[in-house]
Amino acid sequence: MEKAYKKLLVWKKADEFAYQIYLKTKSFPKEEIYGITSQLRRASLSVPANIVEGCGRQGQKELKNFINIALGSLMEAEYYLEFCRKLGYLKEDEFKDLEKCREGVGGLLWRFYKSL
Repeated sequence: MEKAYKKLLVWKKADEFAYQIYLKTKSFPKEEIYGITSQLRRASLSVPANIVEGCGRQGQKELKNFINIALGSLMEAEYYLEFCRKLGYLKEDEFKDLEKCREGVGGLLWRFYKSL
């Protein structure tokens, strides 16, 4: 039986965003494994994870709280992406692709939050 969160478009897009972050950060300098690589991965993975956790809680109020946390993590990821571009860890086209994905997740997540 499929879990309810897996049917949510917002979760699917957030999961894809986290996956793309993991793929892109594989090429980051090895000395960043415990620095920006870890921080960006953690922030991006926090988005779909908080959607899942919120869906597993009892009540709309708790779900809304976890979606709010996911929104915060998404903003954190936005900053890390910009910082990685500034450092030259992301090429401009890679940054734009990730940012477009992040913005898409943000729009869906915000609409989901407002609907609760």
